[in-house]
Amino acid sequence: MAVESRWMPCQLKIEPNICSCDYDGIILVSGCAPGYDEPEPFKTVLFSAAQIDSALGVIGAVLPINLPAKRLIYSPTGPLNMDYHDVRSFAEAATKGVKRALKAGVRCPLFALLPDIRFENVELVTLLGALEGFYVPLEVRETCPDRCYKACQLGVWSPICSKKLQGIVKLASALESGRYVARDIGGADPERMAPPRVEEYLAELFCGSNVTMQVVSDQETLLQEYPLFACVNRAASMIPRHAGRIIFLTYEPPNPACILETVMFVGKGVTYDTGGADIKSKGNMFGMSRDKCGAAACAGFMQVVNLLQPPTVKAVAALCVVRNSVGENSYVSDEVITAKSGTRVRIGNTDAEGRLVMADALCHIKEMALCSVNPHIFTVATLTYHAILTAGRGYSIAMDNAVARLVSNAEKLQASGETMGDPFEISRIRREDFSFHEGRTEGDDVLNSDKDSSGVTNRGHQGPSAFLIMASGLDKHGTRSGTPLKYSHLDIAGSAGDIPDPPTGAPILALAKQFLVRDCEEAS
Repeated sequence: MAVESRWMPCQLKIEPNICSCDYDGIILVSGCAPGYDEPEPFKTVLFSAAQIDSALGVIGAVLPINLPAKRLIYSPTGPLNMDYHDVRSFAEAATKGVKRALKAGVRCPLFALLPDIRFENVELVTLLGALEGFYVPLEVRETCPDRCYKACQLGVWSPICSKKLQGIVKLASALESGRYVARDIGGADPERMAPPRVEEYLAELFCGSNVTMQVVSDQETLLQEYPLFACVNRAASMIPRHAGRIIFLTYEPPNPACILETVMFVGKGVTYDTGGADIKSKGNMFGMSRDKCGAAACAGFMQVVNLLQPPTVKAVAALCVVRNSVGENSYVSDEVITAKSGTRVRIGNTDAEGRLVMADALCHIKEMALCSVNPHIFTVATLTYHAILTAGRGYSIAMDNAVARLVSNAEKLQASGETMGDPFEISRIRREDFSFHEGRTEGDDVLNSDKDSSGVTNRGHQGPSAFLIMASGLDKHGTRSGTPLKYSHLDIAGSAGDIPDPPTGAPILALAKQFLVRDCEEAS
């Protein structure tokens, strides 16, 4: 597997010789006290420096070292409380170390990758943190070609065995390429990643690859087959450069007879959310170009699949890419729309558009799942502010339907995320979530939202998952049905990343760990 340089922040090269003359700075991340447990010559340098700087183990330093690289950029995790700290501390220290090295003028960095027996996957997560520090936003790369790369190559030296290091570097390249794609799509401004340009980007990415792409963009087709999506798209459809589309990405293993599992995603890709007719006011529209990070993460996951080529996993993603514009053709509250599933949906709030744009695609994916091998369906979305209030920044929330809960999917995803620095909290879908979204009049079956925002609504992040189940027809595929289907809703509003920071690419790492990494390791 080789990752093209245009889909990576920089290339990785395993460097067996710490004394190589090809580098002008060495970046070292450590979770122990300086000079305590690092390999030589780092241990001696750090021990001496710690004698004159009591803050060294907390804030780090740029130090001289008697190696051809001449500079050691020491980036510590700081003291770790093993009851509560996790592997994210290493990723954060690595990102910080890379940024400090670049400020110091390092252009040919060598990363010293150290093990730490206290944390699973510490080398992989540390290396991913380093790569994150080299990311250059898409608009910068396109407007300033001389700034495309902060470093063209990152050397990786490690005392661990060479075979293990090769596996880590290969996997890190695939995972970071997926996060790179997610950052490009999720972080670009609402014109650069308007729906047609998302399609263009993905067409270039997956051209000639293991992932096939189909696009539904004809407005009449959308109206007939994806009516809830079409109602949100109505105002934007008047402007060709903003017209919405649903992009389907599919990966099948080389031997379809080997498929043991099918993972299926529906991603919210709202390229800009004005709120629609229920317009966002008081500055709350700022940052709404990040409302496409769910679809961006699904696209990034498919890039990881494309590179790893899991032999027993089929993957499908439906990216619902649309702009929630406001104008003379806007949809409004009180409208009743018949969904693809036949469910009559009354609009209670046009700013609850994310669940609408996904519901019809979810219905379509549900129908595909019925003839798939061991399917598991996910919706991935920056859906509610309530999720941020509940779990805080940096955390995704997983919600299983009853079928997925029988196999402890949310718990498995949480465990996977814990080892990858991509954490999840778990919420339950309850009876009140369904009753809240039940129709209120004879003319409707389901209400998309009440007039208030999720942040001031009881169970504001759980309710939308119940709406999606009802509006898509998944409520007909519960544990007591003849065709039960596993479904999980992932609200990534708290973990996707906010301006001015780059998007995080969450929850790609957790999903890859759960569905792809073990499969690929067993095949290698």
